[in-house]
Amino acid sequence: MRYLLIVFFSIFAASGVFGQQQRIGIVDTEKILKRIPEYNTAQKQLDQLSGTWEGEVEALMLEASGMEKTYRAEKVLLTDEMRKEREEAIAKKQKEARELQRKYFGPKGELFKKRMELVKPIQDQVYNAIQDVALRRKFDLILDKANALTILYVSDKMDISDEVLVKLGYR
Repeated sequence: MRYLLIVFFSIFAASGVFGQQQRIGIVDTEKILKRIPEYNTAQKQLDQLSGTWEGEVEALMLEASGMEKTYRAEKVLLTDEMRKEREEAIAKKQKEARELQRKYFGPKGELFKKRMELVKPIQDQVYNAIQDVALRRKFDLILDKANALTILYVSDKMDISDEVLVKLGYR
């Protein structure tokens, strides 16, 4: 991401685009989101759900681990058929734990869906407010300094975060 931004700015600088009075604004979405109570509430709710689900997954993994430990201790006393049954039971429990983990934390898992439900509307609101402020102030480019953008210096008058907060109804 950083590399792409450097290449992007290098191309613009080399082509003289910045010399043509391009207007650039800076926004700190992290600062904005931290000041929105609904976002903080949503984050707490997501953290609680995540903790609960991690506990469930961990419990299944510990159960599988315990089964495996017991199996290793008793392995010499078991018949071939009993060993096979225990190994299958352990594999089944491990698979169950992995599937539960995927269900909760996978790319389309429950945590992702809940995040989309709780956080996405707030992020959309912030994006729309940023866009409104940028259009009103006639900015050509808005950069987000919260998302891994390396900024060595920025004038406070370029930062429109406070205006976005006002647009959203927060001080």
